[in-house]
Amino acid sequence: MNIILLGPPGAGKGTQAQRLVDSRDMMQLSTGDMLREARTSGTDMGKKVAAVMDAGNLVTDEIVIGLIREKLEAGGAKGGFIFDGFPRTLAQADALGELLTEMGQTLHCAIELQVNDEILVERILGRAADAVAAGGTARADDNEESLKTRLMAYYKQTSPLIGYYHAKGDLKAIDGLASMDDVAANIAQALD
Repeated sequence: MNIILLGPPGAGKGTQAQRLVDSRDMMQLSTGDMLREARTSGTDMGKKVAAVMDAGNLVTDEIVIGLIREKLEAGGAKGGFIFDGFPRTLAQADALGELLTEMGQTLHCAIELQVNDEILVERILGRAADAVAAGGTARADDNEESLKTRLMAYYKQTSPLIGYYHAKGDLKAIDGLASMDDVAANIAQALD
Protein backbone atom coordinates (compact mmCIF):
# COMPACT_ATOMS: atom_id res chain seq x y z
CA MET A 1 0.00 0.00 0.00
CA ASN A 2 1.52 3.32 -1.10
CA ILE A 3 0.00 6.55 0.19
CA ILE A 4 0.64 10.29 0.03
CA LEU A 5 0.07 12.57 3.01
CA LEU A 6 -1.07 16.05 1.98
CA GLY A 7 -1.66 19.07 4.17
CA PRO A 8 -0.10 22.39 5.10
CA PRO A 9 2.95 22.73 7.36
CA GLY A 10 2.05 21.80 10.93
CA ALA A 11 -1.03 19.75 10.00
CA GLY A 12 0.46 16.64 11.64
CA LYS A 13 1.75 14.72 8.61
CA GLY A 14 5.00 13.73 10.34
CA THR A 15 3.22 12.55 13.49
CA GLN A 16 0.70 10.46 11.55
CA ALA A 17 3.38 9.05 9.23
CA GLN A 18 5.32 7.81 12.27
CA ARG A 19 2.18 6.13 13.63
CA LEU A 20 1.71 4.33 10.29
CA VAL A 21 5.36 3.25 10.32
CA ASP A 22 4.88 1.78 13.81
CA SER A 23 1.44 0.22 13.31
CA ARG A 24 1.56 -0.98 9.69
CA ASP A 25 5.26 -1.54 9.00
CA MET A 26 5.21 1.15 6.32
CA MET A 27 8.29 3.17 5.34
CA GLN A 28 8.14 6.96 5.42
CA LEU A 29 9.83 8.58 2.45
CA SER A 30 10.49 12.16 3.46
CA THR A 31 12.25 14.06 0.69
CA GLY A 32 14.16 16.18 3.21
CA ASP A 33 15.49 13.09 4.99
CA MET A 34 16.32 11.38 1.69
CA LEU A 35 18.26 14.40 0.44
CA ARG A 36 20.27 14.66 3.67
CA GLU A 37 20.98 10.91 3.59
CA ALA A 38 21.95 10.94 -0.10
CA ARG A 39 24.24 13.93 0.37
CA THR A 40 26.48 11.98 2.74
CA SER A 41 26.11 8.55 1.07
CA GLY A 42 29.00 8.81 -1.39
CA THR A 43 26.87 7.23 -4.16
CA ASP A 44 26.72 8.78 -7.64
CA MET A 45 23.25 10.14 -6.85
CA GLY A 46 24.53 11.43 -3.50
CA LYS A 47 27.36 13.29 -5.21
CA LYS A 48 24.84 14.91 -7.58
CA VAL A 49 22.68 15.97 -4.62
CA ALA A 50 25.68 17.37 -2.71
CA ALA A 51 26.87 19.37 -5.74
CA VAL A 52 23.43 20.92 -6.31
CA MET A 53 22.86 21.70 -2.62
CA ASP A 54 26.39 23.04 -2.10
CA ALA A 55 25.84 25.43 -5.01
CA GLY A 56 22.72 26.68 -3.17
CA ASN A 57 20.37 25.41 -5.86
CA LEU A 58 17.12 23.50 -5.53
CA VAL A 59 17.32 19.80 -6.26
CA THR A 60 15.54 18.92 -9.51
CA ASP A 61 12.46 16.72 -9.71
CA GLU A 62 14.56 14.27 -11.72
CA ILE A 63 16.98 13.84 -8.80
CA VAL A 64 14.17 13.43 -6.25
CA ILE A 65 12.45 10.82 -8.45
CA GLY A 66 15.84 9.06 -8.74
CA LEU A 67 16.11 8.93 -4.94
CA ILE A 68 12.55 7.61 -4.63
CA ARG A 69 13.31 4.97 -7.29
CA GLU A 70 16.32 3.82 -5.22
CA LYS A 71 14.15 3.51 -2.09
CA LEU A 72 11.41 1.60 -3.93
CA GLU A 73 13.95 -0.76 -5.49
CA ALA A 74 15.60 -1.38 -2.11
CA GLY A 75 12.20 -2.41 -0.69
CA GLY A 76 12.13 -3.19 3.01
CA ALA A 77 8.67 -1.75 3.60
CA LYS A 78 6.35 -4.71 4.06
CA GLY A 79 3.39 -2.36 4.56
CA GLY A 80 4.24 -0.03 1.68
CA PHE A 81 5.48 3.54 1.42
CA ILE A 82 4.28 6.87 2.78
CA PHE A 83 5.22 9.82 0.59
CA ASP A 84 5.71 12.80 2.88
CA GLY A 85 6.61 16.16 1.33
CA PHE A 86 6.42 14.72 -2.17
CA PRO A 87 4.85 15.31 -4.57
CA ARG A 88 4.59 19.09 -4.09
CA THR A 89 3.65 20.01 -7.66
CA LEU A 90 1.50 18.58 -10.46
CA ALA A 91 4.64 17.74 -12.49
CA GLN A 92 5.99 15.75 -9.51
CA ALA A 93 2.63 13.98 -9.12
CA ASP A 94 2.76 12.90 -12.77
CA ALA A 95 6.39 11.76 -12.39
CA LEU A 96 5.55 9.75 -9.25
CA GLY A 97 2.58 8.13 -10.99
CA GLU A 98 4.77 7.15 -13.94
CA LEU A 99 7.46 5.76 -11.66
CA LEU A 100 4.99 3.64 -9.66
CA THR A 101 3.43 2.30 -12.89
CA GLU A 102 6.86 1.51 -14.33
CA MET A 103 7.73 -0.42 -11.16
CA GLY A 104 4.44 -2.34 -11.16
CA GLN A 105 3.12 -0.51 -8.10
CA THR A 106 0.09 1.68 -7.49
CA LEU A 107 -0.93 4.56 -5.29
CA HIS A 108 -3.55 3.42 -2.80
CA CYS A 109 -4.69 6.93 -1.88
CA ALA A 110 -3.73 10.51 -1.11
CA ILE A 111 -4.81 11.55 2.38
CA GLU A 112 -5.47 15.24 2.90
CA LEU A 113 -5.22 16.46 6.48
CA GLN A 114 -7.68 19.36 6.37
CA VAL A 115 -7.11 22.24 8.77
CA ASN A 116 -8.35 25.76 9.42
CA ASP A 117 -5.37 28.08 8.87
CA GLU A 118 -6.11 30.38 11.81
CA ILE A 119 -6.40 27.46 14.23
CA LEU A 120 -3.30 25.86 12.71
CA VAL A 121 -1.24 29.05 13.24
CA GLU A 122 -2.51 29.27 16.86
CA ARG A 123 -1.61 25.61 17.42
CA ILE A 124 1.92 25.97 16.06
CA LEU A 125 2.58 29.21 17.94
CA GLY A 126 1.25 27.48 21.08
CA ARG A 127 3.59 24.53 20.46
CA ALA A 128 6.50 26.96 20.14
CA ALA A 129 5.55 28.76 23.37
CA ASP A 130 5.21 25.41 25.20
CA ALA A 131 8.68 24.34 24.03
CA VAL A 132 10.22 27.57 25.32
CA ALA A 133 8.28 27.35 28.62
CA ALA A 134 9.61 23.83 29.10
CA GLY A 135 13.16 25.14 28.81
CA GLY A 136 13.62 24.00 25.23
CA THR A 137 13.70 25.96 22.02
CA ALA A 138 11.06 26.52 19.39
CA ARG A 139 11.70 25.75 15.74
CA ALA A 140 13.23 28.81 14.12
CA ASP A 141 10.38 28.97 11.60
CA ASP A 142 7.59 28.66 14.21
CA ASN A 143 6.69 32.34 14.19
CA GLU A 144 3.62 33.97 12.69
CA GLU A 145 5.34 35.64 9.72
CA SER A 146 7.27 32.52 8.73
CA LEU A 147 4.17 30.35 9.12
CA LYS A 148 2.14 32.60 6.85
CA THR A 149 4.93 32.46 4.24
CA ARG A 150 5.05 28.64 4.47
CA LEU A 151 1.25 28.41 4.20
CA MET A 152 1.22 30.68 1.13
CA ALA A 153 3.90 28.52 -0.53
CA TYR A 154 1.82 25.42 0.26
CA TYR A 155 -1.35 26.88 -1.25
CA LYS A 156 0.45 28.13 -4.36
CA GLN A 157 2.38 24.92 -5.12
CA THR A 158 0.77 21.97 -3.41
CA SER A 159 -2.94 22.61 -3.04
CA PRO A 160 -3.56 21.90 -6.77
CA LEU A 161 -2.69 18.28 -5.89
CA ILE A 162 -5.91 18.06 -3.88
CA GLY A 163 -7.94 18.60 -7.07
CA TYR A 164 -5.60 16.33 -9.03
CA TYR A 165 -6.03 13.35 -6.69
CA HIS A 166 -9.75 14.08 -6.20
CA ALA A 167 -10.25 13.90 -9.99
CA LYS A 168 -8.43 10.54 -10.05
CA GLY A 169 -10.70 9.24 -7.26
CA ASP A 170 -7.68 8.78 -4.95
CA LEU A 171 -8.32 11.55 -2.38
CA LYS A 172 -9.45 10.87 1.18
CA ALA A 173 -10.07 13.96 3.33
CA ILE A 174 -9.50 13.77 7.10
CA ASP A 175 -10.09 16.43 9.78
CA GLY A 176 -6.50 17.27 10.72
CA LEU A 177 -7.58 19.30 13.76
CA ALA A 178 -9.13 16.34 15.59
CA SER A 179 -7.12 14.71 18.38
CA MET A 180 -4.01 12.78 17.27
CA ASP A 181 -5.74 9.50 18.13
CA ASP A 182 -8.90 10.44 16.19
CA VAL A 183 -6.84 11.48 13.15
CA ALA A 184 -4.94 8.17 13.32
CA ALA A 185 -8.23 6.22 13.59
CA ASN A 186 -9.72 8.12 10.63
CA ILE A 187 -6.61 7.45 8.53
CA ALA A 188 -6.76 3.75 9.45
CA GLN A 189 -10.43 3.67 8.40
CA ALA A 190 -9.58 5.35 5.08
CA LEU A 191 -6.87 2.75 4.42
CA ASP A 192 -8.94 -0.32 5.32
